[in-house]
Amino acid sequence: MTDDISLGPVIAIVGPSGVGKDSLMEALVAAEPRLSLLKRVITRAPEAGGEDYTPVTEAEFAQREAAGEFALHWSAHGLLYGVPAAAVVAQRAAGRGVLVNFSRAMLVDAQDVFGNFVILNVTASPEVLAARLAGRGRESTEEQAKRLAQASKPLPEGLHHVHQIDNSGELSAAVQAALAVIYPDQPERA
Repeated sequence: MTDDISLGPVIAIVGPSGVGKDSLMEALVAAEPRLSLLKRVITRAPEAGGEDYTPVTEAEFAQREAAGEFALHWSAHGLLYGVPAAAVVAQRAAGRGVLVNFSRAMLVDAQDVFGNFVILNVTASPEVLAARLAGRGRESTEEQAKRLAQASKPLPEGLHHVHQIDNSGELSAAVQAALAVIYPDQPERA
């Protein structure tokens, strides 16, 4: 895409299932008008809930991929995920920071593609993760166990601008920590 740092940053939100990535992203957008959420394209059924996404079939995903619509795309947990290139370009050109829920496996590629790129590695205690996964009710007990087993998986080597954000407690504390990373020269918000 571009490495022009005058464009708004792409902010990767990564972390294990149940860590509260979607809640953090929504709260960041509510707290900071210079930030926007990127709506991913996912081969997940529309009624599955969770984040706001564009649901597509695998055939539709393949068509969009072949047409070059994605800045990046990947497979995880039996689903296909795509980052719409046009949406990223438009939001960044407007000077907005673009929050994207990324797969850890795609971070090195994303860092190369986007240039002005910040990684917020969201964490939470194992107890909090287990409770959140059980509470959202999207996965079977077996799938929850698989996701919890992946929680401690390290980030890939060679990444720059990685910041840990603990989301075990109050969401407002995680929001303040994230905003301090994204906009380090700004005063803390109330």
